[in-house]
Amino acid sequence: MDIEQKEQLYEGKAKKVFATSDPDLLIVDYKDDATAFNGVKRGTIVGKGVINNRMTNYIMQMLEKEGVETHYVEELSDRRTVVKNVKIVPLEVIMRNVVAGSLSKRTGLPEGEIPSMPILELYYKSDELGDPMINSDHALAFGWATADELAVIEKTARKVNDILKKFFAGVGVDLVDFKIEFGRYHGKIILADEISPDTCRFWDSKTKEKLDKDRFRRDMGGVEGAYHEMMRRIGLK
Repeated sequence: MDIEQKEQLYEGKAKKVFATSDPDLLIVDYKDDATAFNGVKRGTIVGKGVINNRMTNYIMQMLEKEGVETHYVEELSDRRTVVKNVKIVPLEVIMRNVVAGSLSKRTGLPEGEIPSMPILELYYKSDELGDPMINSDHALAFGWATADELAVIEKTARKVNDILKKFFAGVGVDLVDFKIEFGRYHGKIILADEISPDTCRFWDSKTKEKLDKDRFRRDMGGVEGAYHEMMRRIGLK
């Protein structure tokens, strides 16, 4: 792709974002830095940036084929990808298929319990506030999204969940839960950010071994191995 990288616009916990010679496009550069608990715990997962970049791009292209518009444009290298210049909606959407993590803590239910239906949760995207959980009324009342945007976000999140659950089941992985974000692009709401072991909980379908960032959060060891195993499962190496 014939575009030139310009100034750095943003550096987050997992990625750097650069402007390009095309105002409609950005370049995302994935880092090996790892954080948990809203940045309280920090470390490095060797090779994480490459895995998260390649896995996200693979999944985004798969979702595009299923009719889900995403911000993906082109993979430039193992760590760098061209994406559409979206204005991120300040909401984090979490889809939960199995009780784990904060859902277990909030409800007292044991990890591994399966609810009668997938659960969609909304969080206000704010590092300063610790990304607090909200509901759709909050999003509407404070102007974080319109009613039409919320309808698209929730419908798309559930569709993505259906697609990904089936896909990962086919490679022997339970999709326990995952976080996604959305952006505004020329008047449309499209899927953005990433889908990776950083943003999903993956359990081996038989052993229930954790294959995601929980291994880092909980000091379980074997973090790099889990990330590489997820790459292997989906056929990227």
